[in-house]
Amino acid sequence: MAKKQETKVEVEEPQIEETVVETAPVIEQPKVRERIKPKDEWEIKDRLYTLKGGKKPLSRSIKSANIYYFDNEKGYERELKYCQNQKTPFVDEMKGDQRLEHVIFRNGALFVEKQKTTLQKLLSLYHPDRNKRYIEHKPQEIAQDEIVDLEIEILALNAAKNMELVQMEAIMRVELGSQVTTMSSKELKRDTLLFAKKNPKLFIDLAKDDNIQLRNFGLKAIEAGIINISQDQRYFLWGKTDRKLLTVPFDENPYSALAAWFKTDEGVEVYKTVEKKLS
Repeated sequence: MAKKQETKVEVEEPQIEETVVETAPVIEQPKVRERIKPKDEWEIKDRLYTLKGGKKPLSRSIKSANIYYFDNEKGYERELKYCQNQKTPFVDEMKGDQRLEHVIFRNGALFVEKQKTTLQKLLSLYHPDRNKRYIEHKPQEIAQDEIVDLEIEILALNAAKNMELVQMEAIMRVELGSQVTTMSSKELKRDTLLFAKKNPKLFIDLAKDDNIQLRNFGLKAIEAGIINISQDQRYFLWGKTDRKLLTVPFDENPYSALAAWFKTDEGVEVYKTVEKKLS
């Protein structure tokens, strides 16, 4: 018998079309290179220097030779000298003749033109009297300091405005002493606001002081004669019996010591007794 021929039927596999999802092309932003200022970059401008403390003598000279600057990078002291014919204030970098020049403040000020870079660098960066006998006038830094002072003043005034009378009395007793006991509430508020405006930093420090109320309490007890303080302010005593309550530690404010003592076990009992007598 003849064998049947096997016929192979090729079945074409269905072609699957790939779905291509188009994404938006990523556009790289151009990189902006920041200009980095080197440490030794020097701003060329006119500069003004003034003597500290508002001093304005007719003339005042500072050393322009035989002075030294410790160079942290090199690790040793380098001699300084101001010579008008040199491009550096460092003696070890000078070339040729050295014509020494004087540095003199007139009426408390010294104006140095932008062309005199050597003198400016000597005064602004290296001179040992910098920020001791004289300062560089920097309007931007002065403005920044004034802004900080104004913000502190606003903070102090707001704190004073919203303060309870009891806390006002405690703070003003530090400033005025026993005078606060005779003041009306309006006088106390007025003087508290004036104190906050005049000495904002001190006012804020006192307002944050946890012991200020206890100090005020102790002062009121002394004014009432419930507690006495010795003439040398070294001891606190009971008013009637003169029994010693507390020895003030050396170099410590007596009323601060008393306030801290009121927090101790023995002091708490005394506090309660005094509180009853004051009420």
